[in-house]
Amino acid sequence: MSPQEKAVSLNITFAKQEPGYLAMVVKSGNLLFTSGHVSDIKGKLGAGVTVEQGKAAARECAEKILNSLWNAHGTLDGLKVVRVLGCVNSTLEFHEQHLVINGCSDLLHEVFGKTGDGYHARSALGFAQIPTNSAVEVEAIFEIKT
Repeated sequence: MSPQEKAVSLNITFAKQEPGYLAMVVKSGNLLFTSGHVSDIKGKLGAGVTVEQGKAAARECAEKILNSLWNAHGTLDGLKVVRVLGCVNSTLEFHEQHLVINGCSDLLHEVFGKTGDGYHARSALGFAQIPTNSAVEVEAIFEIKT
């Protein structure tokens, strides 16, 4: 099953996006750089938002990234995940940002393969605040395979 077919089978929604203030995806050479995509799940990890809710927020960010890639590239096929940066809105005491961002990585592994094109480098960082009080923001880099 191709990445596009796999994403559709996981009920990921693909919808046309209107251009906004900033590009959601920028192509440079054979790389696609995504802007940060924020979750609709709001709040702070370590102060009311659980790790499981945070993982759901990170997965939601990944779904939004996939939709933006589809808008920019026309398909998810022929792409390789290179790097993910996960930003977690968290208290100073919270230290499980990596577990939260697993929600994003898990979806990318499902769509692109854990040992194949979905195997990626990643950073998971805690932030004092994220725009719109979102629980998670994720950006990523993808390679267009030639």
